[in-house]
Amino acid sequence: MNTIVNKLKNLDAYPKINEDFYNRTLSGGIITLVSSFVMFLLFFSEFRSYWHTVTETKLLVDTSRGESLRINFDITFPAIRCSLLSLDAMDISGEQHLDIRHDITKKRINPNGDVIEARQEGIGAPKIEKPLQRHGGRLEHNEIYCGSCYGAEMSDDDCCNSCDDVREAYRRKGWAVTNVDLIDQCKREGFVQKIKDEEGEGCNINGSLEVNKVAGNFHFVPGKSFHQSNLQFLGLLDLQTDQYNISHRINRLAFGEYFPGVVNPLDGAQLIHNSPNGMQQYFIKVVPTIYTDIRGRTVQSNQYSVTEHFKQVEVISPNSHPGVFFVYDFSPIKVTFKEEHISFLQFLTSVCAIVGGIFTIAGIADSFVYHGQKAMKKKVELGKYR
Repeated sequence: MNTIVNKLKNLDAYPKINEDFYNRTLSGGIITLVSSFVMFLLFFSEFRSYWHTVTETKLLVDTSRGESLRINFDITFPAIRCSLLSLDAMDISGEQHLDIRHDITKKRINPNGDVIEARQEGIGAPKIEKPLQRHGGRLEHNEIYCGSCYGAEMSDDDCCNSCDDVREAYRRKGWAVTNVDLIDQCKREGFVQKIKDEEGEGCNINGSLEVNKVAGNFHFVPGKSFHQSNLQFLGLLDLQTDQYNISHRINRLAFGEYFPGVVNPLDGAQLIHNSPNGMQQYFIKVVPTIYTDIRGRTVQSNQYSVTEHFKQVEVISPNSHPGVFFVYDFSPIKVTFKEEHISFLQFLTSVCAIVGGIFTIAGIADSFVYHGQKAMKKKVELGKYR
């Protein structure tokens, strides 16, 4: 047993020195104090890193199919009134949505930016409960009221009980309403007078729209759109002037939900352009993004980059008309962000490296100072140092 104990003693890499041979110095005490302070700071920094989360980033090929995308927006047009402002969306699959109203709120604003009125379906008169007639004929007993669509009915059961209903029926037919004085519903609602009352106002439009996850565009244009022969036109009813100032401010534009660290480059962007009939185009590259927090909750969202182009519209035509256009496409690469803690073993390794490194460097510094002082003292005793 004694032999085994002696062999283990011989393996000791830390031989002990008798305290009688210790020589403590002032420089050694100062170096010990400084190194201990530095060691504590580095340990505290490493502990904070261990306690907080780090975000791991990965790039993957996006293989998702058949998904939809929610676009959230909040845009202010200080020089276009709400009755003229229309939102349309279309994509390369051929799906089109013209004059979108669901999930949209329009706010009339005065030149100072103050809100005059906010309506869920934009600015327009409410529907009349009792229209004038039933398709131009007389009402029979117990028959409900049903307004005429003035030739735009898709069937005998179609009713247009408001000015907006007539305009929508004309839009579906691909017709343009050129004289509202001939439409009894518009006359009773005072539609023309309401447009005149909004002269000089601006409009804030905010809300969201659901689109297919394919390349497409959505745009804000002055005038209600209709579609005919694969071309897009603007309703002549709403084009009351030949000049439109499309100056605007994008308060918010996001493709998907918010997640920590996301930066939307168009938030706060604005265009002030005094020349009439401008066409502002934003070309957006959308990058699908998955964010997973430390608790395992996942957010399916998107980031995007953008370039922009402005051009003057000399002549309003089906292929060139004033407005703000957002043309988007999707990147084939998906980005994933995942929050996680540093492993305890990595933290322990870092702490050991801090303690061992500081201790070794402090020992080298102490040895250098001690032997330097000793050499200088010896020279002084020999009279070689003055």
